[in-house]
Amino acid sequence: MRRLTWALAAAIAGGVLFTWIAGSTLIAVKQYPLAAPDAALRTVTLVTSNGQPVEGWLLSGAGKGALLLLHGIRADRTQMLARSRFLQAAGYTVLLIDLPGHGASPAPAITFGLREGAAVKAALDYLRRGDPRRRVGVIGVSLGAASYVLCTDCPHADAVVLESMYPTIEDAVHDRLHMRVGVLAPALSQLLLAQLPLRLDIDPAQLRPIMRMPALGAPVLIVSGDADLHTTIAETRRIFEAAKGEKALWEVSGAAHVDLHRFAPAEYERRILGFLGQHM
Repeated sequence: MRRLTWALAAAIAGGVLFTWIAGSTLIAVKQYPLAAPDAALRTVTLVTSNGQPVEGWLLSGAGKGALLLLHGIRADRTQMLARSRFLQAAGYTVLLIDLPGHGASPAPAITFGLREGAAVKAALDYLRRGDPRRRVGVIGVSLGAASYVLCTDCPHADAVVLESMYPTIEDAVHDRLHMRVGVLAPALSQLLLAQLPLRLDIDPAQLRPIMRMPALGAPVLIVSGDADLHTTIAETRRIFEAAKGEKALWEVSGAAHVDLHRFAPAEYERRILGFLGQHM
């Protein structure tokens, strides 16, 4: 019994240590400057309502409307550069930003879309100020998608593309742990989720983008790989079912949690331009 007790205590301590280290990694920011790769990209600096700077690039189009591109976690605006090129060639003005805690936009921690929404709002406000009458759309990938959906006071968008977005933080944590530790995922998930209020003053209930889908208020195209283990296709279908109004779903055959434009560029551009052409 004594050995069993010690073994159980060691297992619990090991689980706590593992999830604490994992939590530290997940919320850690990485800041670095980014130089525009060419003169067509104009550097812009925005400021959120709480005074936080947000860095981005603006690529001017030919009057079709404006699009805000939002990258995934542990990436930066360069992840969206290839998308910006074909969208600008189609006539759209494009704004790419670094979400807080990524690239050149500072933040104390990554908050999985909750506080990143302040940067999304600043960017949408900027695009609306440039021409209040033009139509504005959003393309968000993973964290970027969640950052838009979780933004409670963002200006209305006319069309929204959500790629590889998690439905709830509970699902996101479980999926990622299950890929690494298998049957231990449910127990370790609870240890990891318990850190949210301790580290970030966030309740897990605040990180459930699926609950915001019915009130999105814009035509939405939901995209995800059918081989994605970070956000399973069953979870993506739940998000689609939760959305109201005009909506479409594209399940990218064979794709995991990857850059879907890079995975299937021709089909991606055809579908995105078709959706935007209909609603923008």
